[in-house]
Amino acid sequence: MAKIRALAALILALLWPLPLWAAGISPQVRLKDLASIEGARSNQLVGMGLVVGLQGTGDRGDLVLRMMQNMVNQFGIAIDADGLRSRNAAVVSVTVDLPPFARPGQAIDARVSAMGDAKSLEGGVLLQTPLRAANGAVYAAVQGPVLVGGFSAGGQAASVEKNVTTTGRIAGGVLVEREVPTGFTGPGGTISLLLNQPDFTTARRMADAVNGRFGAVARPSDAGRVEVSLPPAYASNPSVFVAELEALSVQPDMVARVVVNERTGTVVMGGNVRIGTVAVAHGNLTVQVVEQPEVVQPQPFGQGQTAVVPRTGVAAQEGGGQLVTVPQAGTVDELVEALNGVGASPRDMIAILQAIDRAGALHGRLEVM
Repeated sequence: MAKIRALAALILALLWPLPLWAAGISPQVRLKDLASIEGARSNQLVGMGLVVGLQGTGDRGDLVLRMMQNMVNQFGIAIDADGLRSRNAAVVSVTVDLPPFARPGQAIDARVSAMGDAKSLEGGVLLQTPLRAANGAVYAAVQGPVLVGGFSAGGQAASVEKNVTTTGRIAGGVLVEREVPTGFTGPGGTISLLLNQPDFTTARRMADAVNGRFGAVARPSDAGRVEVSLPPAYASNPSVFVAELEALSVQPDMVARVVVNERTGTVVMGGNVRIGTVAVAHGNLTVQVVEQPEVVQPQPFGQGQTAVVPRTGVAAQEGGGQLVTVPQAGTVDELVEALNGVGASPRDMIAILQAIDRAGALHGRLEVM
């Protein structure tokens, strides 16, 4: 039990740094890590090819025979499909993410996956395969040896296998043949920033950061988009303006969220989650939470002002079935600290948090994975 408590305390210390937790704020993040430029996106390419050179681990179906027959026919060789029957070839699907601004001749990587009943692609070589986009046009071609992150070996009575051997990568085997038109400036020199996690507060802060650096050029159009007008000084070189935009620091906001995984017993909580007044009894573990803010008065003839200061205290008791009355537990951090103090397991925490959410006292979004 002591080891479990020590491990839980270590996890809490790593997940919830006290200064940030106590203040309830997010760190400063680069704008390029919070949003992307509209128009500067990747494109998906796909193709179907033939991997040869396998050591008896290829396909046994008719599809590979038909593809091999079509290939030899293209070289002017007429042969029956049964004459090509072997297990040294496999039909594969090839997928590629074509990055933005890719130019003809640029080399990128590809992913290869077996489509038939091939046992392994280890040692195989992919023959030249055209790669098409959703519009049916060919934008790249791929060819080269397949690198498999595993191995398999065995005989008639036993075998051994590590990782997946029916998928692999072709490093630098894709050559771009056609450029995809990419434009990141809209009509009137407008640049749109698309937030990775739409949020109205983050969008406003992002616009304020841009306006503080370049003047009144940005405005949030909705929770997921910030419109930025290209300043006249950068009209001839918008790429420099985008680079300076990406370097700006923004403090993002986030929805109060608690994510739990009942299968693994994992609990991850945001720093701005709050707990209302509630009493919890879980098995022989009893916890009561109340809020008791305190009014603080300034000294006579002082310059201060009257303020309401929250007073926080958490206690929990295991055994006896008694409710322990304590002052406010304003955050999930304090509740979990109390539960860890009596040796509650992560699965107990998940059950208690779900019950608190059902009672309406968890001020945040509970997501169960």
